[in-house]
Formats: sequence, structure tokens, C-alpha cells
Amino acid sequence: MRKAQRAFLVVCALLLTQLGSLIAPAYACGCGAMVPGRQATMGVDRETSVVRWDGATEQIVMRFTVNGDAREAAWIMPVPGRADVELGDPALFSELDDLTAPEFRTRYYFWPRGDDWPFASDGDGLSAGAPLPGSTAPPVGVVGRERLGDFDVARLTATDPDALGDWLDTNGFDLPADLATGLRPYVEREWEYVAVRLAPKEDGATLSGTLDPLRISFASDRLIYPMRLSRLADQPQSLGLYVLADHRMEPRDAIGGDAPKVRFAGRVPAAGSPAVGELAGGGRPFLTAIDQYFPQPERIDADHELRATASDTPYRQIHYDDKLREFAGVPAWLVTVGGVFGVLILLVVATAVLRVRRRPSVTPAA
Repeated sequence: MRKAQRAFLVVCALLLTQLGSLIAPAYACGCGAMVPGRQATMGVDRETSVVRWDGATEQIVMRFTVNGDAREAAWIMPVPGRADVELGDPALFSELDDLTAPEFRTRYYFWPRGDDWPFASDGDGLSAGAPLPGSTAPPVGVVGRERLGDFDVARLTATDPDALGDWLDTNGFDLPADLATGLRPYVEREWEYVAVRLAPKEDGATLSGTLDPLRISFASDRLIYPMRLSRLADQPQSLGLYVLADHRMEPRDAIGGDAPKVRFAGRVPAAGSPAVGELAGGGRPFLTAIDQYFPQPERIDADHELRATASDTPYRQIHYDDKLREFAGVPAWLVTVGGVFGVLILLVVATAVLRVRRRPSVTPAA
């Protein structure tokens, strides 16, 4: 009887766990808070953003790769000034992938290693290396609202984080219940907001795979990438950030995540990459590709502010293909060792012959 009761309790617990996963929003977004519609699940596998900053204007092109069964979702991004929003060029990301791809080199070694004969049967290995103010304004102001592809975009101002949360909820932007707390620092600094509702135009379509990119532009005398709202996420965050500027850029600090890692740094020929050239305005901008992982999003305590490094030192990842050096299909070490032994043998033979020839002849006694 007790065994049956225990089994029943275990089954109930499992059912409650599964039900909770359906009801609880699964939001994850390095730019802010993303949540699916009710009774649906969705996660952000990857957020990739391109930031272009010329010292006065900042442009952010964002692309998400998502999974789940949600038919709609929403997220919000605070920005320090009045924003313009449009669809981005998907080709931008493939061009940047090509520009920042690792360099592959072949590196030869002489002496056999653990995977080489006579230790093993093959010898190839791959290793990575190388280094508006308004005292009488309403609590929420709508600057504009438009439909861009699968996106319903609202550009907003707010003087009250709770009123902003109420407006979003009333207008179909289903966001976290604790959003007002996360928005308070931005409201105090009089930032504005880009609220996005993702809703495919096709009936019954779900949000999955790579979504169309969005391009957000605003005036800013500092290069800022909003991240503070990501502390509301309930799963680890992965951020890929491409920065196009006049110089190599770096985050001021890790803002609660793992140390940012530079994957590429260098000037790129915008002329050969149309989407990059259009965003950068031509020329040879300096591109810095940065990856960062946030294992515990609740520790995120600020937005990313990026600054120029002391020098524009270029960097590219190098992958080495290590190969055993050969001569005519034979390992060079074996040819060398064999040659040395051959020379030694010849020396021994030659020495013996000389000794025989130099030995004095003995005349037999009469």
C-alpha cells in the first residue's frame, strides 16, 4: 500500500513539473526580457547583434535563433534616445561570419607523437591556437507603432515603470511580472523603449529557427549595449556581439558574466561586403567580434558600455592542422635516423678497412 502511495506521489510531482514548464514563461534574451505567449514555451538559443557606432549615432542590428512552440512572443529594449526601427539585412551576418572566420594553417613537426607510427597508425591532429523630459507628460507616450514583417513594434517613452508595464500588458506585449523593477533604472535616467511583439503573419505558424533581424538606430555619445534586463532571464545567456567602430572596442567590465572573449579584431574592407558597407557607411571600419556567456543571468548588474582599447591590435583565431613532416612519403625522422645509421655503418666499415691496410706485413722467417 505504501509503495503504491509513493508511486502515486511521484507521478503527481512529475505532472506538476511538466505543467509548470508549460505555464511558466521561458524567456531569454541578452537585450532584454523575452517571453512567449501563455501556455507556450520558447527559449533563445543564440542572440547575435551587430553594433555600429560613429561617435554620435548607434545602430544595433539584432537577430535571434529561438526554439519552442510559441506562436507569439514579446521583448523590450531600453535605448538612451529616440529610436528608429526597421528590418535589417540578413546578409549582414553571413558577411560578418566570413570576415571573422578563423585562419587555417598547416604546422609540421619532426619527431613522431602518440598518434604516429610507431606509436599509432595515423598522425593528423587538429588544435586551436593563437593568440525628453516632460513634467506634465503622460506616464507612457507612444512615439510610434508599426508592423515590420513578423514584428509589431512600439516606440515608447515612460515616466513610471508600473504604468509602462500596464501599457505593455494592455496592448498585447506579454512580459514578465517583475519587469517594472527591471525598468526602474532606465525610467530614472529618462531612457526610451522599443517594445517588440513577434507574431508570424501566417495562421498557426510558430516561432522557431532564426528570425528576421531588426535594426534599431538612436543618438548616443557612448557605445552602450543594453543588458540589464537580461537578469530577468531564467536560463543562461549566450551573447555574440559584432562592433563596427573607428577603433578596436572592449567592454568596460564583465557586468556579472564570464570574461568577454575577443574572437576577431581588425579592419575590414567594407567595399567587398555590401551589407557591412551599408551599415558602416563605407571605408575600412574596425571590427571587433566579442563572445560572452552569462551562466547566472541574475548576476547581471549593468549595461555593456564599450570603449576604445589602447591600441588597434589586430587578432584572428588560428586553427593549426599539425602534420608529421615527410620525405617522399616516408617520415622525415625515419629517413634522417636511417641515414645517420647508414653513415655510422659506413664509417665503421671504412675504419676497419683502413686498419687492415695499415697493418704492417710480417715476413716469414727463412
